[in-house]
Amino acid sequence: MKTHALRLALAAALAAALAAALPGALAAETIKVAVTPGPHAQIMEEVKALAAKNGLDIKVIEFSDYVVPNAALASGEIEANSFQHRPYLDNQVADRGYKLSAVAYTVNFPIGIYSKTFKSFAEIPAGATIAIPNDPTNGGRVLLLLADKGIIKLRDGVGVKASVVDVVANPKKLKFVEIDAAQLPRSLPDVAAAGINTNYAKEAGLDPVKDPILREDPKGPYVNVIAIRTADVDKPWVKTLVETYNSPQVKAFILDTFKGAVLPGW
Repeated sequence: MKTHALRLALAAALAAALAAALPGALAAETIKVAVTPGPHAQIMEEVKALAAKNGLDIKVIEFSDYVVPNAALASGEIEANSFQHRPYLDNQVADRGYKLSAVAYTVNFPIGIYSKTFKSFAEIPAGATIAIPNDPTNGGRVLLLLADKGIIKLRDGVGVKASVVDVVANPKKLKFVEIDAAQLPRSLPDVAAAGINTNYAKEAGLDPVKDPILREDPKGPYVNVIAIRTADVDKPWVKTLVETYNSPQVKAFILDTFKGAVLPGW
């Protein structure tokens, strides 16, 4: 009996030592990840289920705009976010001084231009109003799409930071109105067309594959990312989060669920 008791005591001591040495492997760790409603939230729920098997408990928190998730991350209210493409993150870091880093590519949402009135952009009359997102990178993204289609011309070299003041040729004399990205679907009855991000289009019941009268090429700089605080880059949970998101299971979920409206970016 003494030998058996000794073995139990040794086993308990060994388990305790291993737990102290490898807390990430033996004990669940909880992190809060911010997303926007729609596909980002749906995908993160799938990631959450898979990550739980590897000892990572993800609390998914939804924000309805593009500003709060980075502010919450920088202030330590959350541990990561997954909602933005790299140009938007870079712009936020430059403008606000956030110490944030992208640690993985996630998905691409080819942006579209939608209209309740016109079936093609060619039908839109001269002087019509086009609504675009009021944040610098997504507004520029719509302008680049229009430039790529030959509808406007932008100042040489402006790149992803294009703004309305960079329009140097506008043969149809289109008027551009800047609106909060989340409100753009509601603007459709009042404008000729609007450039709408895929997550907000889907949330409003639009089909991002069939409904746009113009659609962005899915290749390009606008692949979305997972962002964390730069100080957390080497923490074990980061590796688990990234490997889970960039797994074959999540890729299959994206392809099966969104049918081309959202594309894996890794």
